[in-house]
Amino acid sequence: MITPFEVIETNQMIGQEKLDVRTITMGISLLDCIDSDPARLNRKIYDKITRLARDLVSTGDEIAKEFGIPVVNKRISVTPIGIVGAAALKTPAEFAEVARTLDRAAREVGVNFIGGYSALVSKGMTPAERNLILSLPEALSTTERVCASVNVGSTRTGIDMDAVMMMGEAVKLTAEATKGDDCLGCAKLVVFCNAPDDNPFMAGAFHGVTEGDAVINVGVSGPGVVKRALEKVHGKDFEVLCETVKKTAFKVTRAGQLVAHEAARRLGVPFGIVDLSLAPTPAVGDSVAEILEEMGLDSVGAPGTTLALALLNDQVKKGGVMASSYVGGLSGAFIPVSEDHGMIEAVEKGLLTIEKLEAMTCVCSVGLDMIAVPGTTSAETIAGIIADEAAIGMINQKTTAVRVIPAIGKDVGDHIHFGGLLGEAPVMPVNTASCAEFVRRGGRIPAPIHSFKN
Repeated sequence: MITPFEVIETNQMIGQEKLDVRTITMGISLLDCIDSDPARLNRKIYDKITRLARDLVSTGDEIAKEFGIPVVNKRISVTPIGIVGAAALKTPAEFAEVARTLDRAAREVGVNFIGGYSALVSKGMTPAERNLILSLPEALSTTERVCASVNVGSTRTGIDMDAVMMMGEAVKLTAEATKGDDCLGCAKLVVFCNAPDDNPFMAGAFHGVTEGDAVINVGVSGPGVVKRALEKVHGKDFEVLCETVKKTAFKVTRAGQLVAHEAARRLGVPFGIVDLSLAPTPAVGDSVAEILEEMGLDSVGAPGTTLALALLNDQVKKGGVMASSYVGGLSGAFIPVSEDHGMIEAVEKGLLTIEKLEAMTCVCSVGLDMIAVPGTTSAETIAGIIADEAAIGMINQKTTAVRVIPAIGKDVGDHIHFGGLLGEAPVMPVNTASCAEFVRRGGRIPAPIHSFKN
């Protein structure tokens, strides 16, 4: 039974503390669209997406209006195009054409992003996947809503260093291709280790091959709710702090599950998972950095930051799994610099560096996210950053990722501006020592010994 107090509490979370359903993401399998003819493949992809997702946006808007819970984004994820396009697409240009087909379909149904322009190359790559990676600069510079991801490693298979080096080059070329928009293409490109199949958040969403024909995944976010809850127990001991985060995460997840089930019912698509991730926005009061500072840090980046983030991440997961049997995706705390005003302020004060952020990624949901670096940063250095994050994910059996933006024509202290959910970011300094010889050795780094658990 829901009590009047709980109704009032939920209304307060929505009205004053920025609780929202960050995204309803419809996953769509394109395996039945596979064809040996590029034209037929593109037509099948467009037709299936527009047929299944035609009511996605209107349904999300209706639920938001009826339930009073903001549903900020409606999105689509599809089967990795590196798999879907293998039979028909023989060149990078042909892959880029599929990206434009995805973009047209996304525009037609009204979603803000479509993910799944992806390749899964943790152990090796097919010619098709190689061509998809080579196509990334064109694909991301000629589309508006397409998001791309490449999984270069896993705990089970190790790290494909050839793919890592290719992605260092792809990130740099994508920045060049979109420099007129502050290198926006790189904000829609993420490199993973241990990528999950059911992540509803962009830019890393794709519809895994083990999923059904279609599914509804929901991502819930509530940094403001958690911060406000912690303000009420200011100065209390760690037991109280942990319990407060856990109970708050439980309430947030229940709200997300309600929306997820209702969206699935109305769209006639099975419910998949709820991803409870404290994903910030540029708005004041919607910041993960503010949560860490409410715990007692003078600023995010101070000694103790990694422990505070670990505590937050763990308690969010504990609260979430008590609230829903189907918590999935990434679930935890995100630390994207450009999307969190508290992180931006810490960078501008010199209190938060890439090295500290890398340490924090050992215990957060994802990794080095939405970080701007000087435009002169080499492809090899970017590959080294990707490799370091992949190593953290591989060894610690967790998802890690890199979404880094070489700001062409800009240097440390300058800013890049995307607006909206992607925010803005100060250009951060990068270690200038070369790792070129190391990352260009080629081949595959084998999986760690603890991967053999059969």
